Amino acid sequence: MNTTRLLHPQRLSLYVLAGLVTLLVTGLINDQWLDYGQLTASLDEPINRLRWIVGDISEVTFYKHELPALGLLTGACIAHWAGLRGYRWQGFAICYGSGLWPWVFASSLLGLLLSHLLWGWTLTAGIWQPTFVAFVSLPAAMVLLYGGGWQVAINGAVLGAVLVTPASLLIVNYVCYPLELPAVVGNVSGMAVASILAFVLCKQFPALVRSDQPPVTPAPACQTDYGILWVVRRVLADFTEAPFFGNEWASLGLLLGVGAAYLLAPGAPAYGSMLLIPIVTGQALASLIGVLFWRGEWRARGWYPTYIPIVSIVPAAVLLYGGSWQVVVASAVLGALTTPPLAVAITQRLPAHMHGYVGNVASMAIGVLTIVPIVGLLTGGAL
Repeated sequence: MNTTRLLHPQRLSLYVLAGLVTLLVTGLINDQWLDYGQLTASLDEPINRLRWIVGDISEVTFYKHELPALGLLTGACIAHWAGLRGYRWQGFAICYGSGLWPWVFASSLLGLLLSHLLWGWTLTAGIWQPTFVAFVSLPAAMVLLYGGGWQVAINGAVLGAVLVTPASLLIVNYVCYPLELPAVVGNVSGMAVASILAFVLCKQFPALVRSDQPPVTPAPACQTDYGILWVVRRVLADFTEAPFFGNEWASLGLLLGVGAAYLLAPGAPAYGSMLLIPIVTGQALASLIGVLFWRGEWRARGWYPTYIPIVSIVPAAVLLYGGSWQVVVASAVLGALTTPPLAVAITQRLPAHMHGYVGNVASMAIGVLTIVPIVGLLTGGAL
């Protein structure tokens, strides 16, 4: 048996996806769909602990459920497969056309599993904890910055688990909870601080990120007129920018999955808030406003972080102040107009050995701390 072929992350990603689907289907047969409160109260049961871990994969969008997570991964597999064959219907090339999606997924998933192994005990109190952060942060960024291969993927996963997750746990529990700040501030602040430290370590010890894979030539960008169809596709793809996928198929799987979860048990996704519809509406509106307003930047740069309010300002404001149209519109407009240029301004000042996502998450933290209170003032809410 060719062990190298067997352990290639492209094959492993399919094995993992098939295994997750099988486990979840087996556990859900003859079982009722739990709402969020029931899930958190029964994490000592193996199937429910598995649900929580798989739900972490979709938590960056505030959906927190296994069905959108599985939809996301299924869509990503389709996009990667179509990209390998050069099909035009692949949409925006997954992982920015780098060809590194299998390595990104492998490192992110390993970082998530290590985080639960090391820090899963924090969930025993029944209080939400940011166990998901390693899946959407340093491991993927290291692969995209330094290349594929198990050395980069494993070291990225380890650094994500031992630096990013505890940093977010500390800030959430000892800053956000006492000061009654939105937990997303702690999530993204932990990502930023820990990732800066990790990239400094990688610069000092380059052997940590020595890729054993040949360099991948990015896929050529498709010509586009940045018209209406491009805008619609771009808005859809923005839903999966946070896990570094940025692809319409992955986003479609994510949204179909969370829609199914909501239909089966409205109290399950979005932390049982029953606010999924205004959250998704605000996310789509924020992306649409951002893509339209910053279309010139998209044209000039080839990429622009219009996804930022989707995973920060909008859901934080809706969960804090409710799902009224005033909150949805105010958070979408203010987030779309302010956070992308702030992220770019920060990223341009980062040294070359740091991935630009650090600027994006820093912008999220600053945006939630400043914009969300303004949304409250404008809509009659109060922190």
